[in-house]
Amino acid sequence: MSALFTPLALRAVTLHNRIAMAPMCQYSAGRDGLPTDWHLIHLGSRAIGGAGLVLTEATAVLPEGRITPQDTGLWSGAHVDAWRPVTAFVASHGAVPAVQLAHAGFKASSYRPWAESRGGVPDAEGGWTPVAPGVEPFAAGFRVPNALDATAIAGVVDGFAAAAERALAAGFAAVEIHAAHGYLLHEFLSPLRNHRTDPYGGDRAGRMRLTLEVARAVRAAVGEDVPVLTRISATDWVEGGWTLDDSVVLAGELAAVGVDLVDASSGGVSLEQRVPLGPGYQVPLAARIRREAGVPTGAVGLIVEPEHAEQIVADGEADLVLLGRELLRDPYWPRRAAAKLGVAYTGPDQYARAA
Repeated sequence: MSALFTPLALRAVTLHNRIAMAPMCQYSAGRDGLPTDWHLIHLGSRAIGGAGLVLTEATAVLPEGRITPQDTGLWSGAHVDAWRPVTAFVASHGAVPAVQLAHAGFKASSYRPWAESRGGVPDAEGGWTPVAPGVEPFAAGFRVPNALDATAIAGVVDGFAAAAERALAAGFAAVEIHAAHGYLLHEFLSPLRNHRTDPYGGDRAGRMRLTLEVARAVRAAVGEDVPVLTRISATDWVEGGWTLDDSVVLAGELAAVGVDLVDASSGGVSLEQRVPLGPGYQVPLAARIRREAGVPTGAVGLIVEPEHAEQIVADGEADLVLLGRELLRDPYWPRRAAAKLGVAYTGPDQYARAA
């Protein structure tokens, strides 16, 4: 028996294995954040390749929550219609389609990575003024944000809830809240970026308030049967920043308001971070959160070899593994992993001759 190819039940949804495609920005949306054929092929090929859970890229809940003008969104009925062919195809090949709901905060209105320019996109090129806990930009060259007031914060919470409802209408079977990598919810969590003195700042409880309000709102929006995941940066990798101790507390609070799995990534809120990169470098973060908070976790970060992924799940360090760059290199990694682990794995009928 392979632990990696054991089904995982999350509420009323069952993944046929413990392999997930991590959210990865494609910066290839069409007009007004609508997904395109690129997303159908990109996400669909990973479903054909055998991933049990296929997560979209960071998908903005509000127009100003996009990282770049080319990000996908889910803030209107037009987005629902555009996502339906993608989710239908992914589900038809046995994978669970899930959407990562996001707000970019002070990283919004940025150029996509392969653009000639760097930093913030000006209004004249389709950019906009981002929002954040305060008025500090992410880094030099990025746009100066407006600080969110209480009314605007409530609008963000409502935006996540409404997008979660649209996700179900679009055919997604699970949702993930993006509270990592220096985007809006992480900005509120991290003492490096949140210097507010109102109820959304100050001590850890205040800084967690927005993330927990979003989690409650999303759970209420999707009902009791739909899995809700949350991606967090388990540590900022910066002295004086958000820590793994903080994440254990946050994970317990998230579970209490209805989050089913914590996707444990790290970093992204500061250019001063010093990350100890190496195979599975974030696995200990997921393992400790799982052990001490008593919540299922997903491990992500330089997980490349099938034997390593198998060990992570078999040893109880995480409940599933999320693959990012490795699935960009090889969409059929799950099929190859099954062969290496001695698992009889059947793909689409059209590929049966390759079994």
